[in-house]
Amino acid sequence: MGSLDDRVVLVSGGTQGVGLAIAQAALREGARVVVTGRRADVGEAAAADLSALGDARFVRCDVADVEACRAAVEATVTAHGRVDGLVNAAGFTERGSVLDTTPEMFEQHVAVNLRGPFFLMQAAIGDMVRRGEPGSVVNVLTMSAHGGQPHLAPYSATKAGLAGLTKNAAYAHRFDRVRVNGVNIGWTDSDGEDVIQRRFHDAGDDWREQAAKRLPAGRLATPEDAAGIVVLLLSDASGVVTGSVMDWDQTVVGTSD
Repeated sequence: MGSLDDRVVLVSGGTQGVGLAIAQAALREGARVVVTGRRADVGEAAAADLSALGDARFVRCDVADVEACRAAVEATVTAHGRVDGLVNAAGFTERGSVLDTTPEMFEQHVAVNLRGPFFLMQAAIGDMVRRGEPGSVVNVLTMSAHGGQPHLAPYSATKAGLAGLTKNAAYAHRFDRVRVNGVNIGWTDSDGEDVIQRRFHDAGDDWREQAAKRLPAGRLATPEDAAGIVVLLLSDASGVVTGSVMDWDQTVVGTSD
C-alpha cells in the first residue's frame, strides 16, 4: 500500500469498466485521482463513489475532442498543481471488418483510440517536462493489437497504432525520466464486454460460464486484475522499465491456439 502516495494520476475513461478499477486501485495506493468520461451524470456518480477511497475528481471529456483532452490535463494541473501519471483507458470498440467498415466508423476509432491518447500524452508529458520531474504514462491496449479478429479491423488498427506511439514517446522522453508503457489486455469481464457480447454475439445470460470453460484459468480476467498491472507500471515498483508493451492475457501470441 502507498506505492502512489501523493501522486496525481489522470485516468481517461475512468468512470467505468477497467478505467474505474484503475482509478480505485490508484486511490488505494495513495494517489490523488482525476477521472474523465463523456457523461456528466455517470462521471459525477463515479467520482462520488471514488471519494470514499480518497481525493477523486471528475472532469468531463470526450477524448475524440482534442481541445477537451487538453482541457482535462489543464483542469488536473489547476486542481493539483501537476500531473504525475496518465492512464489512457478510454476506448471505442465498434464491430467492423476490412470490407464493411465505413469511413465514419474508422474515423471514430482513430479519434478515440489514437488521436485522443496522443494529445492527452502531449499535454501530460508537456507538464512533466516543463517541471523537470519524472512521470509515468500507461496506455491500455488490447491483445487485438497483434492482429485481432476479422470483425475488429478498425479497433485493431488503431490500438496497434497506439502501441507504436507508446514506444515512440518512451524513446523520445527517456532522458526526461518520463516512462511510457502499454498493456495489451485480453478478454476481460466488464460491463462493457457484457453489452458487446449481447449486442454483437447473441450471448445469453450464461456467456461468462461458457467462456470460462474454454480458458486456461477457468475464468475471465476482471477489471481489478488489469488495474493491478497498470498501477504497478505507474509506480516506482516497476523500476526503470519504459517502452514496454506487455501482453496481459491467458493466450500466448504465436502459438497455434
